[in-house]
Amino acid sequence: MDFRLSEEQQQFSESLQRWIERDYSFEERRKIIYSDAGVSSQGFNALGDLGAIALAIPEDAGGLGGNSEDLMIVMKELGRGLVIEPYFATILACDFLRRGGQSAVLQEVATGSVTLACALNEKEAGHELFNITTPARKDGDAYVINGAKCAVIHGAQASGWVVSTRTSGAARDEEGITLFYVPANLEGSKAVDYRTFDGQRAANIEFNNLRVPASSMIGEEGKGWEILDAAADFGVTMLCAEAVGAMEAANAQTLEYLKTRKQFGVPIGTFQVLQHRMADMFIHAEQAKSITVLAAVKVNTAPAEGRRKLVSAAKVRVGKALQFVGQQAIQMHGGMGMTNEMPISHYFKRLTAIEMTLGNTDFHRSRFIRQPDFMAA
Repeated sequence: MDFRLSEEQQQFSESLQRWIERDYSFEERRKIIYSDAGVSSQGFNALGDLGAIALAIPEDAGGLGGNSEDLMIVMKELGRGLVIEPYFATILACDFLRRGGQSAVLQEVATGSVTLACALNEKEAGHELFNITTPARKDGDAYVINGAKCAVIHGAQASGWVVSTRTSGAARDEEGITLFYVPANLEGSKAVDYRTFDGQRAANIEFNNLRVPASSMIGEEGKGWEILDAAADFGVTMLCAEAVGAMEAANAQTLEYLKTRKQFGVPIGTFQVLQHRMADMFIHAEQAKSITVLAAVKVNTAPAEGRRKLVSAAKVRVGKALQFVGQQAIQMHGGMGMTNEMPISHYFKRLTAIEMTLGNTDFHRSRFIRQPDFMAA
């Protein structure tokens, strides 16, 4: 398999790098984090102007029809630049809508005027996205939703949400799950916004007799698990790509620090033990990159069982790599690495958040083992 970028992909990657270097410096990012909005409309619009948003939209809905490898490139560069705009939340929701045939909403996203989010998590569910208690009751030609969703990434900044509900079955059944697109301005919803430890924004969303038309359904009633499972795997792959970009940046910053920080009159990078650690960090990052590329190539084409196995393997390998790279980078920076003024601390926090999103390392290791063709050595 040829993992090299095409000429067009390389040019697109470089254009994203130039934008981040020019307009999204570390200091600019800190200003955005502590602003009331927590995001920058100029930043999101710039991503639209670069074509990054249109990549996630099919051509028949007014987009560029990019594939998962194209979106992987975007996420990698956003990870490298620690960009905190609601891009991931939007493209993940777009994947739900694409699978469910909601082309009208996708056309709005393609214009760059709409951001989306995915309300999938519930307080007692842990990492099990099928553990859903939020009910949706049919009432004439509409559905009435009650309940609450938590930790909705960029939920308060979104124009609409993809919401997982239960129309039948018990709490942990895969059958009976129904997905809806819910505009954020409908009466009966309330989003409580907060800043997360990595500088992102999330929200807890409550639904109180919220009515949505049947036309807002994504897929079929009670058959939403297949879409939810596949779209979540796409999201995991994109998070792995973001982590790869962040690890590459953390490695580069740590290497530069080893070259300039002096102890006993010489750069600490001349110490053999630190050279060995740096080599191990590079190996971890390269292994994570390789399996992430493979997951991106296969996530939308492999059979469901193979997709689950490959995506979970990628999340486990990336999870181990980001933990090692992040911890070693902090340690080699010394006490400075723990301060909020040093970019490396922000990379570590973002990597930690990625590890816990859409299933942590332990969850995906268990999921990998549960796949039908797994055989213990």
